[in-house]
Amino acid sequence: MDQSLQHQVSSSYNLDQFTFEPLGEGLIHDTFLLISPKGKFVLQGFNTSVFRFPERIAANLSHLKSDLEGKELPFILPLPKSTEEGKEILQFEGKLYRLFDFIEGVTIQETKDPNLAGIAARAYGAFAQATAQNTLSNYQETIPDFHRLDLRYEQLEQAAKSKTSWTDEEKNLLEFYLSQSPLIEQYQKQIQVLPLRVIHNDTKINNLIFAEKLDRVVALIDLDTVMPGYLMYDFGDLVRTMACSRSETQTDWENVALVPEIFEALLKGYISGLGQAVHAEELKSLLLGGEVMTALMGLRFFTDHVLGNIYYRVHYSEQNLHRAKNQMILLRDQQQKRDQLQDIWKKTRPARQ
Repeated sequence: MDQSLQHQVSSSYNLDQFTFEPLGEGLIHDTFLLISPKGKFVLQGFNTSVFRFPERIAANLSHLKSDLEGKELPFILPLPKSTEEGKEILQFEGKLYRLFDFIEGVTIQETKDPNLAGIAARAYGAFAQATAQNTLSNYQETIPDFHRLDLRYEQLEQAAKSKTSWTDEEKNLLEFYLSQSPLIEQYQKQIQVLPLRVIHNDTKINNLIFAEKLDRVVALIDLDTVMPGYLMYDFGDLVRTMACSRSETQTDWENVALVPEIFEALLKGYISGLGQAVHAEELKSLLLGGEVMTALMGLRFFTDHVLGNIYYRVHYSEQNLHRAKNQMILLRDQQQKRDQLQDIWKKTRPARQ
């Protein structure tokens, strides 16, 4: 952070002097921890190439605050602080920034603990339950077509037409992802019978802050993707990011697999968090969610690789290719374990369903 930005933040939020350090491992925003005499804060630099409609985010979070006012939530939802001029977004030298209260607690990048996975899933389910009665028409898409699996498939098809030279590894991945048309068709049929909801849309475990003992969630963060969507998106990303034996950046391919015990813990936790606020078709869709979100992210990673790594941050030129291969192996394993996962779903779903 340069001195001019530091001065602007100090004056805009009346923070006086502060020290700062990088915070988190996100792929999208630049984030800093600010330590001042008035307390600790999180300064987030807006990635406007990803979030092209910051005004939609501001409006959504305003509606979220209003809709949930008076409701008792089991965790905090930290929202942007206002500048001295009463604005939630600070503009400086053509860039956008926001300031949040720093929430004390523990953040986790990944877990292999079924109990912790269940606690995380319950929090996201509780969020979906809390927003079940929100006025859906008030919420806009902050990233248009964010989880449209059919569109991501079409984007890979288009990107592939522009590439003239392929390695054998690239050809294998292209063939695999283009072979997923039956899953695309299944997804398109499924969304025809699902109700739209206000959901989180980015349910990684590192978007939660846990208590020191890791026995509960104290805050649910990164609310920029809160917008209309389907429960299978949120549950599916829980499966993709937590029920995999390796994170999406790992390249020890022989060890990448779905962990049924974690899947079961996620399912139990998520359904518990949802409570009664769930439709029978939504419960059925949870089974498809993991495949949908894994395929979607694999398609996005591979398309980005084909286009020259223009979206996701990479630490080496083949990283998006390797991320896509990781997701391919996970998706293949989920499809091979469909019967096992369905058995888990049958014994976990509420008896009334």
